[in-house]
Amino acid sequence: MQQWRINLILGFVLLFGMALIGRLFFIQVMQGDFYKALAQGLYSLDEEIPGQRGEIFFKNGEPLAINMEWPLVYASPREIENKEETAQKLAQAISVDQDSLLAKLKKDNLYEILKKRITDEEISAVRELNLKGIHLGKETGRYYPQETMASQLVGFLDANGEGQYGLEEYYDDILKGNGEQDGDNLILTVDYSIQFMAEKLLAEAEENLHVEAGQIIVMEPQTGDILALANFPNFNPNQYAQVSDLDVFQNSATQKIYEPGSVFKPLTMAGALEEGKITPQTTYVDKGTVKIGSYTIYNYDNRVWGEQTMTNVLERSINTGAVFAEEQLGDNLFLKYIEKFGIFEATGIDLREIYSENKEFRKGYDINFATAAFGQGIEMTPIQLVKAYSAVTNSGSMVKPQVVDKIVENKDEVTEIEPEVEKESVLSAKTASQLTAMMVSVVQNVYTRSAQIPGYYVGGKTGTAQVPEGGTYSSEKTKQSFIGFAPAFNPKFLILVKLDNPQTKTAEYSAVPVFHSLAKYLVDYYQIPHDYESN
Repeated sequence: MQQWRINLILGFVLLFGMALIGRLFFIQVMQGDFYKALAQGLYSLDEEIPGQRGEIFFKNGEPLAINMEWPLVYASPREIENKEETAQKLAQAISVDQDSLLAKLKKDNLYEILKKRITDEEISAVRELNLKGIHLGKETGRYYPQETMASQLVGFLDANGEGQYGLEEYYDDILKGNGEQDGDNLILTVDYSIQFMAEKLLAEAEENLHVEAGQIIVMEPQTGDILALANFPNFNPNQYAQVSDLDVFQNSATQKIYEPGSVFKPLTMAGALEEGKITPQTTYVDKGTVKIGSYTIYNYDNRVWGEQTMTNVLERSINTGAVFAEEQLGDNLFLKYIEKFGIFEATGIDLREIYSENKEFRKGYDINFATAAFGQGIEMTPIQLVKAYSAVTNSGSMVKPQVVDKIVENKDEVTEIEPEVEKESVLSAKTASQLTAMMVSVVQNVYTRSAQIPGYYVGGKTGTAQVPEGGTYSSEKTKQSFIGFAPAFNPKFLILVKLDNPQTKTAEYSAVPVFHSLAKYLVDYYQIPHDYESN
């Protein structure tokens, strides 16, 4: 009797075990794909994903790149019996082409996304239809609330969640979560208000001057902190797939080289001043041209200026005067100072950047040195030029540009990125001060109305550079720029404005007014005390 009961219990256990194994076989093997897809969908769509990507914020906390959760509608095609009818009804509810929906519903799979980021109205419509095999879910993704603003600076995430361009690419390993821990957040040096104003001014330049492209860089001279890095044209990182010209993804401030033109003349002067070959009052006689071998160099507009000081050379942007200064310095020393100013190497900014080896210039021909003296035949990026000028505005020492100020780990562990000043000074403080005074004279005596800010000493220099084209220089296209700083003898900001082919003759009428508007905004924004009382 006891043995019978034991056998009966064992029989029940065996039958239950066989039923359980059969059910598990059905679930894991026969319908394994379905439940795997469903589980993955539910896990990724409805639950908070561990190790989510770090977010990016402007200096004062405004969001630039954040994570958001959006609703979506998806299908399990194998559950749907009447695919044509389902596609017809659903197409109207979520505003998707019926044929494309039907193609997805005919697939032999168990999880097919039909539309992402659906509206509240579309969610209600899907629920009212209550179609078999059609489900609502959620996804977590990257969102750029500023849309086109600072787009080349931030970059974007591709379909695989990989950082592309900008900060998303450069800091990809830091921003990524590892499945067990969230990625780190980035706090930028870039000021939202200054970035906004810089981009606004570029948009106005496009509208009023019909510029093809443009960049504005604003840097704090003593730290290298980038306060604005603006580009035109730009794009919306939320809709990067709709961009047809991939060139727009590149940050022209760090990834495109150009010949700067006359904004380079102060750097030529700097070397000659530092070596004691000239003073701001050194004179020479300008005859309008200078012969270099078989080549003839002309001044802008074929002007002839007669006897001029080195300060006059900068004021009137005299090409032959820059050649004179380079000749006093000598080719070897001139090359040495170009190297010291970092023109042949990367700046070290925490973004993808390129630089030119300047192979043609470095062949050492006399004509190459002569034209480089006034910024022609020598290439650099805008950020390289800004870094070089930091030696003038920082008592002779260059600073490394940076766009990230802090890295925040685990929500509260903050790592501050310390400013980096080059160990070896490029110039003495005396030379930097002399050159500053010369550049203040440029603004006061030439650009009083267009660049001067009442109550402040402003230093600056224009550049209207021809554009290399087909082995020669275009007779129509120019790159017009202005680089300036204020208050000149204790600078709080350094600004480069560069505009590609504006419909004006020279930078005086294009880049200078843009600089003035931004500089005036900055002295008001920072409430910088006046240098002197203006009338």
